[in-house]
Order: sequence, then C-alpha cells, then structure tokens
Amino acid sequence: MSHDAAASLKKLIYMANQIGKFFAVQKHDQAVAGLASHLARFWTPAMREKIILHLKEGGEGLDPLTKEAVQWLKVKQSNHHDYTGDA
Repeated sequence: MSHDAAASLKKLIYMANQIGKFFAVQKHDQAVAGLASHLARFWTPAMREKIILHLKEGGEGLDPLTKEAVQWLKVKQSNHHDYTGDA
C-alpha cells in the first residue's frame, strides 16, 4: 500500500470512529444502524468500499461499534446494491 493510500485509509478510520462516537449515545442497535446509514448516505461508494475491504482484512483501528456498523453496511449493500442508508 502506498503512503497516500495508507494515509487515506487512516483518515477513513478516524472519520468512521468519530461518527461512531456521535451515534454511541443511542441504544446499541440504533447506533449501529445510524452509523451504517450515515456511511451509506454521505460517503462515496469508493470510501465505503475501502472501509468494507479494511474490515474484511481485520479492521485494525476501527472501534467495536464502527466494526459492527461497517459489517451491517456490507450486508445491506450485498443484499441491495442500491442501498442508500434507509435502515
């Protein structure tokens, strides 16, 4: 992985975890769904693909809530290729 790609991934991890902290005050299931929905609505397909791939490779650096949300997003996108964040 190039330096730029690694830096980009670190930024995605940081952003996803920060968004997760916002949702963490909600009930757990709502927090997971809310974070996944946010990623689906506001992140580009390339960003979502990169964070999902990172999770498949172990998800180092992702907070537990963020990992769950990315997994949930992955499942939703697998089942509905046009998924745009509706819970």
